[in-house]
Amino acid sequence: MHTHIVVLGGGPGGYAAAFLAADEGLQVTLVNAEPQLGGTCLLRGCIPSKALLHVSRVMSEVDELGAEWGVSYGDPAIDLDAIRGRKEKIIRMLSQGLGQLAKRRKVQVIRAHASFLDSTTLSLEGDETSGGNEASIPAEGRLTFDHAVVATGSVPSMPASFQLDSDRVMDSTGALQLKDVPGSLLIIGGGYIGLEMGTVYAHLGSQVSVVELQDGLLPGADRDLVKPLHKRLHELFEGRIYLETKVGALGAHADHVEVGFEGAGKFGTERFDRVLVSVGRRPNTSGLGLENTQVRLDDRGFIQCDDQQRTNDPNILAIGDVAGEPMLAHKATHEGRIAVEVIQGRPARFDAQAIPAVVFTDPEIAWAGLTDTQAQQENRNVTTSIYPWAASGRAQALGRTEGLTKWIIDPETNRVLGCGIVGPGAGELIAEAVLAIEMGCEARDLTDSIHPHPTLSETVMNAAEVFYGTATEIYKPRRDKRT
Repeated sequence: MHTHIVVLGGGPGGYAAAFLAADEGLQVTLVNAEPQLGGTCLLRGCIPSKALLHVSRVMSEVDELGAEWGVSYGDPAIDLDAIRGRKEKIIRMLSQGLGQLAKRRKVQVIRAHASFLDSTTLSLEGDETSGGNEASIPAEGRLTFDHAVVATGSVPSMPASFQLDSDRVMDSTGALQLKDVPGSLLIIGGGYIGLEMGTVYAHLGSQVSVVELQDGLLPGADRDLVKPLHKRLHELFEGRIYLETKVGALGAHADHVEVGFEGAGKFGTERFDRVLVSVGRRPNTSGLGLENTQVRLDDRGFIQCDDQQRTNDPNILAIGDVAGEPMLAHKATHEGRIAVEVIQGRPARFDAQAIPAVVFTDPEIAWAGLTDTQAQQENRNVTTSIYPWAASGRAQALGRTEGLTKWIIDPETNRVLGCGIVGPGAGELIAEAVLAIEMGCEARDLTDSIHPHPTLSETVMNAAEVFYGTATEIYKPRRDKRT
């Protein structure tokens, strides 16, 4: 077999690249090792986790009604089979939709494991073929190509010391299967995946604990954004957040896992029904035969590529998690489109000024562009303009005043360089900030844009007004009145 473009991996980057190439009239083959399209994001990541987070958020809102509005309900009855069924239905529906889209676009989809024999040939090992055209495509053999796009994603990292022969020690994939609601759950790692899953299990009834080696949750995120989340999680987890602490050892038993702690937050041993190891992800680049090509990996296993997604091999491009951080689905999709345009000879390149990141906890945290932390590390002269949600009528009506919206602004040009938001719906609100940063807007462009009242979106405008000292709901005059 021969194809113009072969895409390895059926995740958000892979299918986006394959579909765009097909829309441009190119011959495309998509090789996917799994029976369904969608990759980690759809099958065991972004989508199922957000479905479960929706359940936990609704349960939390019911509790808030009772506490603040005098509307009370009985204790919830948890039907795990129904929750799992709904989650799987969403995954199945979206994955089948992708399969139909591939078929309508005449993208040949081969279910097989692919490895490079050289820079223009793949070896395929598998037993099923789906989608694509009506011709029979053998799932074992060789496939030659003009261009290859590697989009094989990433897998959860599992330190060797935590690899026990017990399903009581889980990674994020195992946690999303929702086999039961453990009485006690320890989450190793205070990153976004662990905190999201901890939120889900806590609302379903588990006693959740979190241990983090660093001195704060969500290392790398601005501390003023993390503070409201930490406070709320401290209540939800009943104080069981152990910072500056490491797990020295795990011991699996028939009915529990024994965990040894060493650090300032906690010392000694404790038993848990289940443990979720959430210490990051690693690129899925092993077993691809890349050593038979000119592709080069860095010391962390990422494929080295330039801003056109080109690798050291002129026939091979890389996108998504395998191409480096941040490991985000929307970044992979964007890179997939760039790769296809580059293959067509167009002057495309990755030059985004703002890649949004969202933590779907409660409250949500979102940021884009330059952060306070980065500005300090780079010793950049910036002004931070913060609007507290306590001054927002909409936030008051919702009973969620712990949030804030802030802009990172160049004081010389008044140009917005970055934005951070914490509060309900932050992930939806950050999109306006991304557009403003990419368009090179000044803070005045935001203040002059009429935002609907009463909404949380007003805080994006209000935070820019704070920069000029003209925010209506708070009195914080700016010393420098330059416009």
